[in-house]
Amino acid sequence: MAAKAIVGRAAVDAAASVLGTSRRQIYVLIKRYRDGSGLLTDLAPRRSSGGKGTLRLSDAVEDLVGELVRKQFLTRQKRTLAAVYRDIVAACRTRGLPVPARNTVERRIRALNPVEVGRRRGGPDAVRGLQSAGGEVPVIGDILEQVQIDHTVIDVIVVDERERQPIGRPYLTAAVDVCSRSLVGMVVTLEAPSAVSVGLCLAHAGTDKRPWLENLGVEAQWPMSGKPRQLYLDNASEFKSEALRRGCEQHGIELAYRPLGRPHYGGIVERVIGTAMQQVHELPGTTFSNPVERGRYDSDRMAMLTLRELEKWLTLAVAGYHGTVHRTLGQTPAGRWAEGVAATGVPAVASNPTAFLVDFLPVIRRTLTRTGFVVDHVHYFSNALKPWISRRDTLGRFLIRRDPRDISRIWVLEPDGHAYLEVPYRTMANPAVSLWEHRRALARLHDRGIAQVDEEALFRMIEQMREIAGTATKTTKRMRRDTERRKMAAAATEKRAKSPGPPIPPQPPGDQLPDAGPPAAAQVSRFDQIEQW
Repeated sequence: MAAKAIVGRAAVDAAASVLGTSRRQIYVLIKRYRDGSGLLTDLAPRRSSGGKGTLRLSDAVEDLVGELVRKQFLTRQKRTLAAVYRDIVAACRTRGLPVPARNTVERRIRALNPVEVGRRRGGPDAVRGLQSAGGEVPVIGDILEQVQIDHTVIDVIVVDERERQPIGRPYLTAAVDVCSRSLVGMVVTLEAPSAVSVGLCLAHAGTDKRPWLENLGVEAQWPMSGKPRQLYLDNASEFKSEALRRGCEQHGIELAYRPLGRPHYGGIVERVIGTAMQQVHELPGTTFSNPVERGRYDSDRMAMLTLRELEKWLTLAVAGYHGTVHRTLGQTPAGRWAEGVAATGVPAVASNPTAFLVDFLPVIRRTLTRTGFVVDHVHYFSNALKPWISRRDTLGRFLIRRDPRDISRIWVLEPDGHAYLEVPYRTMANPAVSLWEHRRALARLHDRGIAQVDEEALFRMIEQMREIAGTATKTTKRMRRDTERRKMAAAATEKRAKSPGPPIPPQPPGDQLPDAGPPAAAQVSRFDQIEQW
């Protein structure tokens, strides 16, 4: 039929009926056959060169649309499609180019990579959910090879021990062994996370927990203890303090930090903490995760747990967690820890928690005077300082560590840098106070216009503040919280008295400066002679 010079309509309709197509398509096939090379492939279906879904803009308009989308839509200003399209229309008219339809520009934008669009308009955090985790998280095969530490505010209101009135939400610092997913350390405080929280958590992780459990009154097994070989931390300021760095150097602990922009590298400790917070929501006085979830629940009115009771509950929760099959491990954390102990041996623990903690306390520097050291208007002195006083002009500033929970004594690093010396108040009658209490008293003195603060006025103000808090018939939440802080400081002092640090050497009578160097009997005992791993 296609070979005929003229093809009639009847023949075309008959062919269309047989092939199940239209009359127009038959004429198209006839033309293809006549224009072709006589092969069957001349009649094969062909892809359309135009029509719906194709790029039919001229190259100049296409380039202009792409440039304006890149410069005006893919920016942090987050301009709308309507605003960008107005600029495209204006630019096309200025250059004498045909104006594309708005839906054409919209299709160009929808065709862009959503990750790139989100990153350019909202930053890397906006597209984290669209990306794979990326990177290879190192595989940890031994217990204590890597320990992750993180903080969180606990979603529950605690009450004071005296009046059972709410004092606010405490903080949790937890250390998790990556290999076994076990909690090796935990500390609950009323203070915001700091370098001290990290030090306390490390001290708890590195020491035998049996005495602590007995003191807490909890019958539970918590064998996970030991010095970590590496601490894996986020980039918060308390994890980059000089105190932590020096302490880790002293004890051979490597410090490692999460890569910026990759929070999944520290996800193990965060998941464990998240699991604990879900269980906390079952306690009376919980604040839940957010106001929407809390609804009309009155957390303050329902609160009934003291800080110590909450600590006991968390300890029991940790024991239960250690005995529960971990989905990733396929066994319990306690079981994996036992396997690690069998493979590498029982981890060594610190024999003296106080000496271990000192190495992680905040660092300050002061110059030695004839009367000892002055730190924030408080004087510290010990006869053991006398050999250094005689040559203080050649020694420079001393490195000092101080426990914010109890500033009644400081630890001074010897000039040779090998050991610390414990130095108490110069006035022994002054009470042990915490740093927050000291700072509040100092602020009150300044509010009263007292520019020159002396030690006597400072401690007199602290006593007045304590009397007010102790005799008030109706105490505020802040006063109750302050009272609990003082109790915690007193408990820390009592615990240290039961487990004292290095002994102070025999002190010569009188306050006269010696004429010669220190006798052999007055040499300062070193911490490293006490601390055994």
